[in-house]
Amino acid sequence: MRMPALIARLALVVSLAVLSACASAASRGVPPGTAQPDKFLFDRGMEELNEENWLTAREFFRQIMDSYTQSPYRPDAKLGLGDTYLGEGTAEGLERAVNEYREFLGFFPTNPRADYAQYKLGMTYFRQMRAPQRDQTQTRDAINEFQRFVERYPNSELMPEVRARLRDARDRLSESNYLVGYFYYRQRWYPGAVDRFKELLKEDPGFSNRDAVYFFLAEALFRTNQKAEALPYYERLVEEFQQSEYLADATKRITELKSQPVAKS
Repeated sequence: MRMPALIARLALVVSLAVLSACASAASRGVPPGTAQPDKFLFDRGMEELNEENWLTAREFFRQIMDSYTQSPYRPDAKLGLGDTYLGEGTAEGLERAVNEYREFLGFFPTNPRADYAQYKLGMTYFRQMRAPQRDQTQTRDAINEFQRFVERYPNSELMPEVRARLRDARDRLSESNYLVGYFYYRQRWYPGAVDRFKELLKEDPGFSNRDAVYFFLAEALFRTNQKAEALPYYERLVEEFQQSEYLADATKRITELKSQPVAKS
């Protein structure tokens, strides 16, 4: 008698679990009689996205992509999928976000929100940027995608945000290059420091921390008796930066160099 009772109880538990799962699935489905089921799914997906319920939002957007192939909401649902992965922020999620945004640009290149997809594609790499002392592959990828945005969507309302993030990414890469040059300087390998600092200024003349580059480039030249070439970098520092930790020392060097004949290198 005990065995049949146990079997009955197990059957009841399984049935309840199935019913619960069905109810959960139905709660994320489309109610019967809904006039615009694709719109319903999209609106629900956006609600969940705004609440940062990434997985639930993804389910709604995925239903549109899989079941409503002619829906006008498919492009936005595709972006929604990318946004859920980007918001999730895991390594796997960011990789999938890249795929979603790239596919959007491939499937809907003339869509009015193509600029948004390009911006978010850049942000997936931006979120993966590493410290200046470490590998800068993702930083270069972010720069490339933001630069592509600038070239393709010059009139986009997103341009100010993109330019700000592009500047941040360039600063990260330039900071990495600066640290190499500064290491050479500290090791007193001044020719290596000069080459690295000059290359940095050529590639990124707008580097936010270029006052340090000016100063240590000038110092490296000064210490190798290339004083005539050093002077303009001290002067650029003083002209371009009203506040800098190197300002006082640069001013002293300018006074020193101008108070005596400067030998031509």
